[in-house]
Amino acid sequence: MNSKKPGIDADAVRELAKLLKETGLTEIEIEHQGARIRVSRGGVAASVAAAPAVAAAPATPAPTASAPASSGPPAGAVPSPMVGTVFVAPEPGKPAFISVGKTVKEGDTLFIVEAMKTMNAITAPKAGTVMEINVADATPVEFGQTLCVIA
Repeated sequence: MNSKKPGIDADAVRELAKLLKETGLTEIEIEHQGARIRVSRGGVAASVAAAPAVAAAPATPAPTASAPASSGPPAGAVPSPMVGTVFVAPEPGKPAFISVGKTVKEGDTLFIVEAMKTMNAITAPKAGTVMEINVADATPVEFGQTLCVIA
């Protein structure tokens, strides 16, 4: 029986490390053909360790009106589904997809996040009014980072 494991793709790890350095991100993970590679640098363990404490906070009998402001994203937050670079317009020099106060329909494009040279449209999960825009054009974003808030 030949139970040969796939080798580590050192070139892919180097490219991901280079991408981390260029973008200032702390962690990046990719999966391709069943192989998963994660590259991270300083400070990630502290944020991962803090996650269970944040999840446990809503279980305490505190007033619910103050809990969302201090623990987690606001209601209607649209998180980034991936690590990458966010763009607020379809191309340089064009108007932004959204602005504060604009009404959007479910499925409208809000942003584009470029990850691994692939442009990914970020669409509105629900209809509503854009209350906040929390990112600037051509800046790095982390997985789960709030891009905007729709109410």
